[in-house]
Amino acid sequence: MNRKYEGLIVLNTKGKEDSVDELVGAVAKEMEAEGAKLDEIKQMGRRKFVYNARHLEAGHYVNYIFEADTQQVRNIQSKLKLNTLIHLQHYQRLD
Repeated sequence: MNRKYEGLIVLNTKGKEDSVDELVGAVAKEMEAEGAKLDEIKQMGRRKFVYNARHLEAGHYVNYIFEADTQQVRNIQSKLKLNTLIHLQHYQRLD
């Protein structure tokens, strides 16, 4: 059963500030490849971390609103863990 989810993804854009839109699109394509139906993508911009995490001072925050079932969300998490450009990911069910 498909439910609505919100996925907060923090991208490691260190040295890649000019290609942020491409990175956001690539993550969206990976999510769609796992069967998610994207409703909305909100780019929240670059924000500084409170402390340096894994030698990073800041990350580009992106909020993905999508529909998927539980297994698809697990598959998305597993697949995106392998992507070195993703610093952090968090998913929350909306309904």
